[in-house]
Amino acid sequence: MDDPRLIEGDWPDPRAARDYRGVSYWLESCGDDLTPRPSLEGTLDADVAIVGAGYTGLWTAFYLLRAEPSLRVVVLEAEIAGFGASGRNGAWCDSGLNVSLGLMEKKFGFEQARAAHQLTFEAVDEVGRATAEAGIDAGFHKGGELAVARGRQQLPSLDHLYQEYVRFGFEDRYRLLDRDQLNDRLHIADALGAVNTDECAVIHPGRLARGLARAVERLGGTIFERTPVLEYRANDLPRVRTPGGEVRARYLVLAGEAYLTRMSRLHRALLPVYSLIVLTEPLDEATWRQIGWQNRECVQSFRLSIDYLSKTEDGRILFGGRGAPYRFGSPIRDAYDRHAPTHEMLRNMCREWFPMLKDVRFTHAWGGPLGIPRDWMPTMSLDRRSGVGRAGGYTGHGVAMTNMAGRTMTDLILERRSALTEMPWVGHRSPSWEPEPFRWIGVRFTQEGLRLVDARAERTGEPPSGRTLPELIARH
Repeated sequence: MDDPRLIEGDWPDPRAARDYRGVSYWLESCGDDLTPRPSLEGTLDADVAIVGAGYTGLWTAFYLLRAEPSLRVVVLEAEIAGFGASGRNGAWCDSGLNVSLGLMEKKFGFEQARAAHQLTFEAVDEVGRATAEAGIDAGFHKGGELAVARGRQQLPSLDHLYQEYVRFGFEDRYRLLDRDQLNDRLHIADALGAVNTDECAVIHPGRLARGLARAVERLGGTIFERTPVLEYRANDLPRVRTPGGEVRARYLVLAGEAYLTRMSRLHRALLPVYSLIVLTEPLDEATWRQIGWQNRECVQSFRLSIDYLSKTEDGRILFGGRGAPYRFGSPIRDAYDRHAPTHEMLRNMCREWFPMLKDVRFTHAWGGPLGIPRDWMPTMSLDRRSGVGRAGGYTGHGVAMTNMAGRTMTDLILERRSALTEMPWVGHRSPSWEPEPFRWIGVRFTQEGLRLVDARAERTGEPPSGRTLPELIARH
């Protein structure tokens, strides 16, 4: 478990040229020069070394340097800032966690669950406030969210979600919309109602990540790109080894999310699951009049297999979802960012949701891995004895949570007690995922099982029972 060796073959060659604009529409359209920053060469001493220049690592560096400008903060990134999930996501900056309020209550009690959810509302607003203050044009627009029941089979899930919010005292934050009220906002085929909240924003993921990186540098931080961390040690002083050198630091923050599983000691800490996205061409005004969607709410349904939609600033529809198969051994490869059957499924689903788009052209398709903990719980922790901290496990809810993680890790490093450091995920240790082949068998069984449960519900109009084995395994 403590073997620091690399999982063979998983790291990119830092010397190989690549076109980062092709990673996602967000990096292509961010307006930034994607030429990599210099790589680390030689040995360097720092107060804090951060592995990963995604949202978690960049927000941590940002808040640390704002609080203590004298700190020597170094960020090490295997590719370029925003290369991973931070530059590929569905543009949601949403409140809520990847675990339900009910599960949080079961684990930590009613008051802790409610307090945790309350902090996610504040995290959404903090992303907007902090980016504006830092002069980052992240495209932040707080248009809200619609969780839509498409078909009568999804109505029980809609009602359960709303009643859970009411039970926790959030009835002022969430509203039930009937079919007509939903149609006043957005025309979706077979939609019967929705749960609506204002506590969600859309962003431009690429501009947020790249803008944060520049803000960190303006504050005095140093970012090394094309600098994969091959191993880390935490004997007397944390240190990380890269192809070109080494960083020694008082504190080390592991903020690489799913990509951390490329190191053998963290290989079973998270499950890298690929989420894929397709994007339409910009739609004309006549088409938008048919669809509605004037406030650019984030949209999802209650499919167990997961779907998520957003509307871009330039009038495109983003349609994302799961479906790409888990691969034996949890490898992360560029080739897995595209999976033709899943991307075609998403295009077809988009046309089903919006029949007026039957002839629409799709211009982009991409994807990438997100990190799922074994118990679905995120973690933000710092072992003061070893100096090693870690934040991650957002399961696709990372845009707002990473901001919270950056502030939490700052408080932990600076030894500041706050509402954030009292949250149940601070110091939390999720169980490890099973070794192979059991991991592959379990995950593939669950993926296929949820697909079949969804397909049956859509075919019969009857809601999922909640008692099938795939549903029980995936419940969170």
